[in-house]
Amino acid sequence: MKIFPTKNLKFKLLDSKAETIERLKRRTEYSEKMTSNFTDKSFRGILNGDEFKIITSEIGKGVFCVMTGKIDTKNGYVNVEINKVFQFIFSIICVMPIVALIFETYKNPNDILIFILVGIGQILIIRYFFIGLFFAKISKQSLNRLKDVLDIEFQE
Repeated sequence: MKIFPTKNLKFKLLDSKAETIERLKRRTEYSEKMTSNFTDKSFRGILNGDEFKIITSEIGKGVFCVMTGKIDTKNGYVNVEINKVFQFIFSIICVMPIVALIFETYKNPNDILIFILVGIGQILIIRYFFIGLFFAKISKQSLNRLKDVLDIEFQE
């Protein structure tokens, strides 16, 4: 089981490789740090030949998902994952129910089974409900923006 969700997608280019890379260069502001900033470009990040590591330039939500990928002659791939900073923050949030479980077990050792079930339930809700749904929504928005800018078609 993965702790944090990811998406790996392949896409087909509708234009030539050179046009697609040029379009991405025009719409990406160079930034080695994956941080949000006001810009008129669609993305911020690093382009290295036919490889890229970008975030959307949308303030607030754009930095949540990092898209890394490569553009080949007629197709390419993109990997979407949660930014490392947010992975660290969500790891701390997921550990909180375990810490609470330890304190409650120490205070009231007779109800340890109930506390374990509640702690596991809280971790699952945080992971699948909050992190999973938020990632699904933000990654879909990011991939739609990438699709519009690069003029690509995702493959199943």
